[in-house]
Amino acid sequence: MTTADIPAGWPATEEEARAVQDELRVRVVLDEPGPPAGTGLVTGVDVAYDDERDVVAAAAVVLDAANLDVVAEATAVGRISFPYVPGLLAFREIPTLLAALDALPVPPGLVVCDGYGLAHPRRFGLASHLGVLTGLPTIGVAKNPFTFTYDDPDAPRGASSPLLAGTEEVGRALRTRRDVKPVFVSVGHRTTLADACAHTLALTPRFRLPETTRRADALCRRALREATGGP
Repeated sequence: MTTADIPAGWPATEEEARAVQDELRVRVVLDEPGPPAGTGLVTGVDVAYDDERDVVAAAAVVLDAANLDVVAEATAVGRISFPYVPGLLAFREIPTLLAALDALPVPPGLVVCDGYGLAHPRRFGLASHLGVLTGLPTIGVAKNPFTFTYDDPDAPRGASSPLLAGTEEVGRALRTRRDVKPVFVSVGHRTTLADACAHTLALTPRFRLPETTRRADALCRRALREATGGP
């Protein structure tokens, strides 16, 4: 397990964090198709918190996209680097996530975040932020639509509908299991929305959430228990 440090000059206030978002958002790349779904490596990242002990644990789990077997995994633990502020959650997570990604013995390939990319009030959620900082192709697959609206997709797996901010499409509500609540997919960096949806379907052969997210969630929770001595 790697220990993550908070970088020097890391934003300490909401004003500073929003200024960083404004500075980095213009570097998001939206005109690359990204790697084809079902090929190469794909990495899930997630974090778990113990706010009382001021500890955050991050996990990165690399899967073979063709068969979803685990290729490599890494964890990192650090201090919580920013207070809880909706729309600025990336600043709590990124230092430890970067440490986990850096500890991987193989290139991550496409990175799947449990959260948002362009589907964010400032169009710069965790997936976009992480993508710009690392240069990696990233997507966000979230459990809920945040503040955005959508029409319920048709019942079959693979059905989708636009996730909307007014009339602007910021992502897709995507049905990964028949008659089960959709997930909410958005572009992070260096991919397209169509490809992001294709990756999400390739990563959900059995369950609503991508295998990347499921495995990273279990691993970061285990790492947090080990770091804090919890049950």
